[in-house]
Amino acid sequence: MIRINLKISACCKSFLLLIIVLLVCRHNMFAQDRSTVKQNKKINILFLMSDQHRGDCIGAAGATWVKTPNMDKLASEGILFTKAYSSVPSCLPARTAILTGMSTWQHGNLGYNNIPDYPFEGPAMFTAAGYRTHAVGKNHFTPMRSKHGYQTVELEEGWYTSQKNHELCDYAQWFMQQMPGKDINASGLGYTDHRGGRWFPYEDSLHPTYWTAERAITFLQSYHGEAAWMLKVSFQRPHPPFDPPKRWYDAYNEKDLPMPKVGDWAELKYGKDKGSLEQQPNATHGVFPEAEIKRSLHSYYAGLSFVDEELGRVIAALKARGELENTLIIYTADHGDMMGDNYIWRKCRPYEGSARIPMIIRWPENLKLKAKRGQTSEALVELRDVLPTFLDAAGIAKPSVMDGMSMLDILKGKKWRTQLDLEHAQIYEKDNAWTALTDGRYKYIYFTLTGQEQLFDLKNDPAELTDLVSANNKDEKLIESWRNKMIKHLNIRGEEWVKDGKLVVHKKPIFYGVNHPKYKELTSNERSVKQKTE
Repeated sequence: MIRINLKISACCKSFLLLIIVLLVCRHNMFAQDRSTVKQNKKINILFLMSDQHRGDCIGAAGATWVKTPNMDKLASEGILFTKAYSSVPSCLPARTAILTGMSTWQHGNLGYNNIPDYPFEGPAMFTAAGYRTHAVGKNHFTPMRSKHGYQTVELEEGWYTSQKNHELCDYAQWFMQQMPGKDINASGLGYTDHRGGRWFPYEDSLHPTYWTAERAITFLQSYHGEAAWMLKVSFQRPHPPFDPPKRWYDAYNEKDLPMPKVGDWAELKYGKDKGSLEQQPNATHGVFPEAEIKRSLHSYYAGLSFVDEELGRVIAALKARGELENTLIIYTADHGDMMGDNYIWRKCRPYEGSARIPMIIRWPENLKLKAKRGQTSEALVELRDVLPTFLDAAGIAKPSVMDGMSMLDILKGKKWRTQLDLEHAQIYEKDNAWTALTDGRYKYIYFTLTGQEQLFDLKNDPAELTDLVSANNKDEKLIESWRNKMIKHLNIRGEEWVKDGKLVVHKKPIFYGVNHPKYKELTSNERSVKQKTE
């Protein structure tokens, strides 16, 4: 009996060994099949963005005082553009450019106006091409539940919670289920509020930044369809309210944070407007106490670091999914924030703090681009270029109406634009309506309601402290050459903008271009109706 048992044991061992070998072979076979599927599958799109992130506030761009390790790593594996802009630097028109792939005049949304329906919109195009399309976070569409082509959305439009009787977004509904009877706005901060020194009063996992990342991670973990996917992850922070987790607030030391810089022209214009952020939390300009400014900067950077941390969790989920090298990743923002530079706060300005944004692209190995990773570029890129880049990576034809360009062309060494246009319709102050041009070295600004001009040398004066137009020894030929460039740029718009070869001073603001889908439906009064400020 003992011998029989030994024989059975030996047979069992051989049989088990055979089973293990077969299972390993089967696993390898299916692993090879999955790899082949991924290589033959269309490129996935992971679109990461935040709201109100200045282009100079990222470690990889030289901001050693900002803690953005995940964005820095993304840049080290791709390309960082140091001359990236938002042509109309406020939420709605900036997101119009992202949605349509068009320049300001082409889409016609010249200021803070609701986003209309366009014939060609990115999400709808990807859905029509067979992609699984999903958006998480802030879309800023009107009505709030509009999808503009996304198959599904999970919204974090928390700023609506400050409005009475407004429909709640998905995050707000979820928060109220988790924390019944608790105030979602318990920090006491508003959604254009620049006061610092406060933090989120609940657990990190209840913060909208965490929720947005968590919903994106859930999508990456649960989607098992064969179609390629397009996932937009749109964080509302570091846009106000400045309510980071306290641990991130504690991670910064105010002594290490550089103060805003102020030029002579700004001193002349705003130097007498002394006030307090504590008393004027929604101020668009003003001379405020140093302690208040430092607290605001402190909270802004802490909120940005929290976004970076959550962005890192999303990328980790993509890696765990096994599709990092079949996914094009772009990180950017809709606009920046002046944060006290030249005594100015918030956005909607032609200056670098407002108009310059981060732009990072990480391309997958499956795109087979022969480009160096970890590079930086001074090419002039803009939000209109995001959608054409996605279309290019996915092999979807770009409609001729889109004048944005694929940023993959830069990686391929192709020719790129040498001049970029910026503008914003009247907002905040009566004279704040402007159009601007930059070639990366100089920036020319024309204020359309006053005729005032400004010119800055961005190479030697990146903080825009010296206005070359008002300088004592100004270069008249240089100023005239840039004025002529603006005349040439605006000439296509007709006599409302250029008449008898000269720039026109507008008698009233112009908020819509002729290519806006609703332009013909609007009366002359509606086209110039005073806008609500963001």
